[in-house]
Amino acid sequence: MENIEVNKDLIAYCGLYCGSCRQYLAKKCVGCMKNEKAAWCKIRTCCQEKQISNCAGCEMDAGDCKHYTNLISKAFSYLFNSNRPACVRMIKEVGEEAFAAKMAQERLQTLKR
Repeated sequence: MENIEVNKDLIAYCGLYCGSCRQYLAKKCVGCMKNEKAAWCKIRTCCQEKQISNCAGCEMDAGDCKHYTNLISKAFSYLFNSNRPACVRMIKEVGEEAFAAKMAQERLQTLKR
C-alpha cells in the first residue's frame, strides 16, 4: 500500500485532497494547484483572484457561493458521494495541516455525504 503524503499544498481550491487521488498517486495529475489545464475551473479562478489557497480562506460560506454550487459541482457531488462543503468547513475548523493529515491517514480525497 502506497504512503500518502501529508501536504497542505495538495488541498485543492475546492477542498478536495489531491494527495489521496488515484490520478495523483499514479503520477497522471500534478494536483489542482499546479494543474494549469484546470483554467476552466471557476473555483480555482475565484481563489486565485482573491489570493487565497482554498475556499476555506473566503469570508463567504461555500454553500452560498455561485461558483461552488453550480451544476457541475452538484453533479460531481452526486456521482462521487462527495461533500466538499464539509471539507471546507473542516479546513476552517482544524486548519490545513490537520485536514491534510486526516485525509492522508484515512486515504480520502473528500468527505462523504
